[in-house]
Amino acid sequence: MSWLAAVRGGLGFLTRLPVGHRDGDWEAFRTRPVAFPVVGFVAGAIAAIPLLATETLAAPTVAFGYLLAVYAVMGVHHLDGVADLGDALVVHGDADRRREVLKDTTTGVGAVLAVAITVAGLALAGLGLAGLPVFLAVAVAIAAEVGTKLGMAAMACFGHASHDGMGRQFTTAAVPTSFVAPAGVALPAALLSWPHPVAAVALSGAVAGVALPWYWATRYLGGINGDVFGAANEIGRLAGVHLGVIAWTLS
Repeated sequence: MSWLAAVRGGLGFLTRLPVGHRDGDWEAFRTRPVAFPVVGFVAGAIAAIPLLATETLAAPTVAFGYLLAVYAVMGVHHLDGVADLGDALVVHGDADRRREVLKDTTTGVGAVLAVAITVAGLALAGLGLAGLPVFLAVAVAIAAEVGTKLGMAAMACFGHASHDGMGRQFTTAAVPTSFVAPAGVALPAALLSWPHPVAAVALSGAVAGVALPWYWATRYLGGINGDVFGAANEIGRLAGVHLGVIAWTLS
């Protein structure tokens, strides 16, 4: 079935889960943005397993377990997008110069700082999750993962690619109306903590987090590309989890 191939392709592209690969999976995935939030549910639930120990183990241990689980499930290849955007962010010049830096394999101080902030931020987000009741911690983690994947689906449906490459693989295969399906699939994630709104805040916060690199790339790169998708995956999760924790703290 095409939708199953799309989900399998999404899991293979966005995670390190051993789902196998069949001909047509990538094509099915890139042409069906609805697979993005489905991957968010699956990967987010697995990565949230260490949070089941929030009321048993020390908070720093749980936070470290969550950090390890996220990158064990999702892989570290998305951090390459964070690194490349970090270098492009600090360079002086026009859009062409910034795109040139994105392609440069040299790791600059902007890349190091961006990756360090992202990883440290996720570890601290895990520490915040460790202070929540188990049910809410898991709900926030899953909702944030679904939200960041929903934001990536939005980029595919509404975004404009700056040049030929991975970004254009998604943007040319989707139209604005394609966003209805992923939005519908992601909506239940907002209700995971019902009646408390922390999951809804986490999902919304993750989408807003994705909007940050999307906006910056559109303005300063002339459009999105594969690096922007990778960075959005990391920044969206980070924003979603932190905002979910803040919502619990202020409630």
